[in-house]
Amino acid sequence: MKRKVTKAVFPVAGMGTRFLPATKSVPKEIMTLVDRPLIQYAIDEARAAGITEFIFVTSRGKGALEDYFDHAPELENSLRAKGKTELLETLQATNMDSGAIAYVRQHQALGLGHAVWCARHLVGNEPFAVLLPDDVIAAEKPCLQQMIEAYEQTGGNMIAAMEVAPDKASSYGIMDVPPAIGPILPMSGMVEKPAPGTQPSNLAAIGRYVLSPDIMRHLDQIKPGVGGEIQLTDAIAREIAEKRNVYGFRFEGQRYDCGSKAGFLQATVAFGLARAELHDELNEFLTDMMTQRQAAQ
Repeated sequence: MKRKVTKAVFPVAGMGTRFLPATKSVPKEIMTLVDRPLIQYAIDEARAAGITEFIFVTSRGKGALEDYFDHAPELENSLRAKGKTELLETLQATNMDSGAIAYVRQHQALGLGHAVWCARHLVGNEPFAVLLPDDVIAAEKPCLQQMIEAYEQTGGNMIAAMEVAPDKASSYGIMDVPPAIGPILPMSGMVEKPAPGTQPSNLAAIGRYVLSPDIMRHLDQIKPGVGGEIQLTDAIAREIAEKRNVYGFRFEGQRYDCGSKAGFLQATVAFGLARAELHDELNEFLTDMMTQRQAAQ
């Protein structure tokens, strides 16, 4: 019997060095796309998928991230007194109920697998989701919701899959899957950051997972892999070898890599254009800028 997925792990312990100096004092996860922090996009996606327990794997210097989800009574009272109802509702939507959110510390930067393993006691013997806030996915139906609906058909483990160019494969965990039509792809293997030309397919795992509790057992046993880190990919590969119950999932939507400056800027433009109150002015600015650049050339 498949158990309902109600817990999600958010690995947010990274230092965000690619965004220095901003991340010297501001956690990368609360940097904003338009007017919402990266972490809010991930939380909203998880809520839409039925997640009710949120586990954050943090590190030193993340106090502002924890404060973000707390209530702000002074600000709420000020907005209420001024009759700013819409802003008040927007603010209240960021609040988390008491007991819904928990934090654990990752004391050493030992990789994504280690970060997930740090949440093992809170996950317990239940299936769980993992969301990487750096990966922001624009989709009509939220990506994690698509995945959990697929998981309800198959059970096991479900990993979001995205096609990548051959020269980019060495930056991802790459799935070994048969050529098939459809969103759900049974996996026969998985390789973390394969050497150029050795990748088993062009399908890469990105930052959305639905995992069985057995993954924690594998993480407890594996040794450091690529980069001297505990790789989540290696634990998933063990699960494939042991049970053959891991599936890649081709989701519908557009993924933005907000862990990179270029991806963050692309997402900012895309999400800005998607907002009705911003579209016309932003589109006009972009059109004028391109016209001026072409004229200068």
